[in-house]
Amino acid sequence: MDSITVKSANKTKLFCAAGVALLAALAAASLFTGKYPLTLSGILAGEEMQLRVFWTLRFSRMVVGVVGGFALGTAGFVYQTVFRNPLASPDVIGVSSGASAGAAAGILFLSGAAAVTAASFAGALAAVCLALALSALDRAGRNSTIVLAGIVVHSLAQTALMCLKLTADPERELASIEYWIMGSLNGISGYSIGDNLALCGVCLAVLFLLHRQILLLSAEEGEARMLGVSVEKLRLAVLLVATLVVSCIVSLSGLISFVGLLAPHGARLLTGRNHTGTMFLGGLLGGILLTGADILARSVAATELPVSIFTSLLGAPFLIFLIVRGRQKT
Repeated sequence: MDSITVKSANKTKLFCAAGVALLAALAAASLFTGKYPLTLSGILAGEEMQLRVFWTLRFSRMVVGVVGGFALGTAGFVYQTVFRNPLASPDVIGVSSGASAGAAAGILFLSGAAAVTAASFAGALAAVCLALALSALDRAGRNSTIVLAGIVVHSLAQTALMCLKLTADPERELASIEYWIMGSLNGISGYSIGDNLALCGVCLAVLFLLHRQILLLSAEEGEARMLGVSVEKLRLAVLLVATLVVSCIVSLSGLISFVGLLAPHGARLLTGRNHTGTMFLGGLLGGILLTGADILARSVAATELPVSIFTSLLGAPFLIFLIVRGRQKT
């Protein structure tokens, strides 16, 4: 191992350690941010209302912010690596929109959190399959095609979502669907997150176990096959797992924009490489973005704001920066 590689690995470890520390600090701040004032002394003293708010609402919300952001950042890294396109992410290629449309259909026609999660996964999977099918029509194999296909899929998912909203009960179902569209961690409680987070944790573990194979998919298909990789089967398996990760989070939080795009790019800009450490750092940055945005959503106004407002305020300028940077390189 040469000195450049060692320095790069040490730099990645340093950034990961700093990311863990910052994420832990934001997680602690999230526990004590909100309309109901919590105090450490009150929690330690065992005050009933403080403990109930802490464990049922604040703690579960913090966990979803940390794990959900980590999951979206990791999934974004996987999509960008597999598609070999820096603009591929759960929202850009239509996965998040498909998951939201599926969740809306689950709210209207099914019952139970598990059914909504299954419907969300079905919508996300349909979006991935359609985006892949549309991009396959471009025989030139350009990397930008998946982004254009994602725009089409996003538009179709939004149309389906509007049709579902027209058939929803304005007093009950429509409000729930609007919650998915806006994207918020408000309303999350300890009673409703266990199964989703457990499934998300298993899928994340699978993705990190397959980290070497995922990185091989970033090479040209001919080179990957020479290394003994079954490209089509591996790509499909990895995309299925990453899509399930996204659907688990979207079914809890609704449509959270740009986290899956910003976090992997930020990790690559910091490390300068595309390896397993970058994948982990991308997850940490995703957790930092979502947890930080949730804290702002609860604190900058008298009423709670959607989380996607703050992630979009960061994401839209960053997307413009990537477009300008890519044009300057050509």
